[in-house]
Amino acid sequence: MVKHQPLQVYERQLCLSCITGIYGCRWKRYQRSHDDTTKWELLWSFILLFTFCLLLVWFYFWWEAHNDYNEFNWFLYNRSGQWSDGTVPILATTSAGFTYVAFLMVLALCHVALGQQLNLHWLHKIGVTAALLTTTVGVISVNQTWGQEWDVVPISLQATGPFLHIGALAAVTALSWIVAGQVARSEKTKFQVAVVLLYLGSLLGLYTVPLCITSPCIMDPGALKQRPDVIGHRGAPMLAPENTLWSFQRALQMNVTGLEADVSISVDGVPFLMRDHTLRRTTDVEAVFPDRRMEDASSFNWTDLQQLNAGRWFLKEDPFWMVRTLSPREKDLIANQSVCSLEQLLKLASYHNSTVVFRLRRPPPQHPCHHSWINDTLQAVQQSGVPQGLVMWTPDDHRAQVRQRAPGLIQTSAEKRGPQSLQQHGISRLLLRYNQASTQEIRNFSQSDINLTLYTINEPWLYSVLWCSGVSSVSSEASHILKKVPYPIWLMRPDEYCLMWVSMDLISFAVVIGIFIFQKYRMSGMRSYNPEQIMLSAAVTRSSRDLNVMKEKLIFSEVGNGVGGADELYGDNGYDYYANQGIGL
Repeated sequence: MVKHQPLQVYERQLCLSCITGIYGCRWKRYQRSHDDTTKWELLWSFILLFTFCLLLVWFYFWWEAHNDYNEFNWFLYNRSGQWSDGTVPILATTSAGFTYVAFLMVLALCHVALGQQLNLHWLHKIGVTAALLTTTVGVISVNQTWGQEWDVVPISLQATGPFLHIGALAAVTALSWIVAGQVARSEKTKFQVAVVLLYLGSLLGLYTVPLCITSPCIMDPGALKQRPDVIGHRGAPMLAPENTLWSFQRALQMNVTGLEADVSISVDGVPFLMRDHTLRRTTDVEAVFPDRRMEDASSFNWTDLQQLNAGRWFLKEDPFWMVRTLSPREKDLIANQSVCSLEQLLKLASYHNSTVVFRLRRPPPQHPCHHSWINDTLQAVQQSGVPQGLVMWTPDDHRAQVRQRAPGLIQTSAEKRGPQSLQQHGISRLLLRYNQASTQEIRNFSQSDINLTLYTINEPWLYSVLWCSGVSSVSSEASHILKKVPYPIWLMRPDEYCLMWVSMDLISFAVVIGIFIFQKYRMSGMRSYNPEQIMLSAAVTRSSRDLNVMKEKLIFSEVGNGVGGADELYGDNGYDYYANQGIGL
């Protein structure tokens, strides 16, 4: 008499083989296991999860920092002396790393859903470690060199928070399928309770997140103030070379209400427009004055400055990737631009009745105009013939003297002060970076009749948030983009948002309860049958479907007398019998 275990039939499981193969290089069935994951592999799973979360924050940061890419590149230029778009390699590596780690996270969740043992391949461990280390180094570097930019994250959440909450709620709700499957599959009560409590705690916390979400765009549309004025920051530097006449003319074509520039003073006392301390980046000084290329821009006289070309660099470097959109006529105009004086800018603004705000840089101590810089600039303003009511005066030095000589100038501060302090000093306008004023502070300045201008606003979402906050005006390098924003990107009444929030929570909770019930019913149904009998029945009834049938194990044991080996066992009814039934050994 022979005893043997029933043969088991296995179909091709291509999807499962790909999941386990890509994740842990376990392509064969015998390499896979349903055993509990080892502690070492659990540790690597947590490292993978942490790396995914860190990369998600890093990716979101750079996505929202798009508003300030030009500022970041300028910081790099000041450190290295070479102009390049440093955001390109950062975005490329961040996208690649996030995609790779997210793909591994999906595979890990598939392992958990299918009850497979987690076993991350060593090559993936090296890749995850590299992604973790490079992202950590990147975070530290940004924190040291560009720390103020982290403020863009909470500011952007005012625009994206409600929608990120909906996405996170959908993801956690979908995750209930895996959680419910693990709970239904497990036979350990403590494990089931711990998993359920942890998941429900996270879910309930997510349900109450809207209590912490504050956005100025959640408001009554009737309380929305008029559209903030747009000031051309260095003209329209995305369409033309910054601080040139053509750049300011392009900005005026985009319906800006004001122009902003950076002013230096030449060695012979002529205020001219220049952002950098040297002329290397935005002129051809290396070709005209090669021995003076590293000298301070204010060390040149106005005659020398007029010999420099201030446009060809824009066509060559293409700092905003916009040159391909320019017409041949525009390229010719750009190629012939020269250094612009403050007087030329003021005359242009006067002709178009546009306000002008400029940042005045004091010359070095050895400069002839080091002590007379305020008088020289004020003299240029008066000689231009521009109405004083169109000029926003920002230097704090000798402000009382300036007010006496030109009482009509709009006194503007570039340093953050309280409304009372500004009013005491006769200052009616304030110019700040957009991260220096909260929504409440913006409203306080507005109530105190202080016109607040925030810079640099290039993205529609940021413009919409500040619009809803009640800001008076913004300074932008992308006036051609903001021109296309006639209304905030989104605006929602508080009761509408509350209804959306509660509805999403109720739908999510109902789906989660339904999934838990279905998974429990599904698992209990599977336990009521013998899997081996199911597989044998499937092999007999579906033999015509060209199944890949294999023998897992066949154990023979001799019981009694007269059985010499396996060959005697098959005889006429052994192998042929199984072959006729469609089951191959």
